[in-house]
Amino acid sequence: MPRFTVRNAVVALNIVLLTALFVHLKYELWHKHAPAAELAGPLHLPDELLDDYQASTTPQADDGKTLKANAGITPRRTAVVVASQASENATWLSQYFPLWEKNIYHVDDANAPLTVPKNKGRESMVYLTYIIDHYDDLPDNVLFIHPNRYQWHNDDPDYDGLPMLRHFQLPYLEKEGYVNIRCAWSLGCPSEIKPLQEEGEHRQAVHAGGDYKKAFQHLFPELDVPKTVGVSCCAQFAATREKIRERKKSDYIRYRDWIIATKLDDNISGRVLEYSWHMIFGKKPVHCPHAEDCYCKVFGLCKLDCKDEGSCNGRYTLPPYSSLPKGWPYIGWQGEERQRAASEE
Repeated sequence: MPRFTVRNAVVALNIVLLTALFVHLKYELWHKHAPAAELAGPLHLPDELLDDYQASTTPQADDGKTLKANAGITPRRTAVVVASQASENATWLSQYFPLWEKNIYHVDDANAPLTVPKNKGRESMVYLTYIIDHYDDLPDNVLFIHPNRYQWHNDDPDYDGLPMLRHFQLPYLEKEGYVNIRCAWSLGCPSEIKPLQEEGEHRQAVHAGGDYKKAFQHLFPELDVPKTVGVSCCAQFAATREKIRERKKSDYIRYRDWIIATKLDDNISGRVLEYSWHMIFGKKPVHCPHAEDCYCKVFGLCKLDCKDEGSCNGRYTLPPYSSLPKGWPYIGWQGEERQRAASEE
């Protein structure tokens, strides 16, 4: 009987020790190193924030290749398409927007990696060439913009493209399908071109009104020529893949063929397309949202002091010249020292 009792005691002791070891190992290997519940990951972030989160938390293999364990959601692609000349500089886009796909076309260099069939029609030739060449593999969002960071038509107090694009609301674009990247009505709104009234006129070299009716009939044979066309200048806009594909690829080819074949001056043919993009993407001939509403939805700048339907105080002033002075924004129009009117952020 004593032998049986000692044996049982030893067995019981071993069971207790093994249980304690199991509990300790479980704590050390599982619970202690598990992330806290609140740090486990976002469940309801907006798409663009979720993409950034996934990019920063996806585990990496030793050889630097992305592991597939957490690759269940495909990041949304955003691209910029830029019509550039040799004298212009678009490198700032790579510096400040590294996650966006860059398509920098050099219209005056036939040997450039990205160029156009013919340097004609200004930025419209680049935009159409990109759409035609990428129609079957478009990114989710495409921003069509001009190259230089500082340009007089950028909707910013300093004409700075950096804060303009930083504030641009991609969720609003994805909801609308097409968004003009300008809210101020200076030039373009509410009635830039009157095709019927101005037919045959040639009052300004850069004004397409006199030739617009005939061009419109060729580009949009299915539509009646509008009495008035208006949109905030100057051919900087964004569109989603779905919106672009609402038109057949053959339509974009036909638009480009018209630019190549037309006898209109380059600045006039480009102007015709500049005041047609919003209709190509489904907007009415006059597309001039009230500035206060536009700044809030397009740039997230709400509760501005807006004196009328076309402008808001402190946002945009039409400059005296189309070329900004060397040294801008720290050198003013008369060579004087200048302070930035707004932050880069």
